[in-house]
Amino acid sequence: MAVLRRQVGRARFTWSDRALIALLAGLMPRERWTAFLVTPKTILDWHRRLLARRWTYPHQRPGRPSLERETVERIVRFARGNPRWGYLRIVGELRKLGITVSKASVATVLARHGLPPAPRREGPTWSQFLTAQAKGILATDFFHVDSVMLRSYYVLFVIEVDSRVVHLLGVTTNPVMAWVAQRARNFTSDLEDAGRRFRLLIRDRDTKFTASFDEVFKAIGISAIRTPVRSPKANAFAERFVRTVREDCLDHLLIYSMCHLQAVLADYVRHYNEARPHRGRRLATPLPRHDQPRTGEICRRDIFGGIIHEYDRAA
Repeated sequence: MAVLRRQVGRARFTWSDRALIALLAGLMPRERWTAFLVTPKTILDWHRRLLARRWTYPHQRPGRPSLERETVERIVRFARGNPRWGYLRIVGELRKLGITVSKASVATVLARHGLPPAPRREGPTWSQFLTAQAKGILATDFFHVDSVMLRSYYVLFVIEVDSRVVHLLGVTTNPVMAWVAQRARNFTSDLEDAGRRFRLLIRDRDTKFTASFDEVFKAIGISAIRTPVRSPKANAFAERFVRTVREDCLDHLLIYSMCHLQAVLADYVRHYNEARPHRGRRLATPLPRHDQPRTGEICRRDIFGGIIHEYDRAA
């Protein structure tokens, strides 16, 4: 015991250790309790707790029993599928199915699942509202790329906010007013030929976007909206594409000429639109391919020498 006390500062007992010592203490005279590593008072306390656990029954909360899980799920399903139904209507529908619940129970379940009372459940959510508005909105922007010869190339693109489909309008070393306006005419002509309609075009206050550029879009019913000064987040969809194309592609390649850059961007835009899952589209591609087989061997296709990989099933 003396050696043990020198090695251990303070002994630590589990509940089973305490119970065993308390029982053994009852078989030994009290004057011999000094053989234990604890005081007699501690042994007596352990013995009282042991008796309390023996005779104390688990405490049950008073009140009504909780609803069955199936009933809770049915209440939530009724509320979400019928936003104009109030508490009593849901109680009545459940009673028709042989399920008896109170109005207070329905209110508690809906509050716990974040469902407000009727008719405040009616109408689209913010996500649904913004998604509906995005169907008629385009966003455009420039970004520049420096070649190995230190020449700067300017890239003009348009992205559809709803589908995230990117349209590459052109690459130039001198984005003058005539070039920008002509690229806009080519793009709007393609929209008219495809019978597609948009309402708004979001752009920043770059001087490369001139009044003639806005007039081209206005001629087919698209109003140009300029973002506030120094507010890149106001054109977040275009800015996010610029970041994506740099991180996925341009930061890992050396650009030698304008023709090289055009070929690289054409391949990447094809990959972005047809093969790259997008979180804003619930991990779907901007242009879904419906002919993709569900079975078969999975093949890998390398782009840009293996910087990007695409995976498809063999036909």
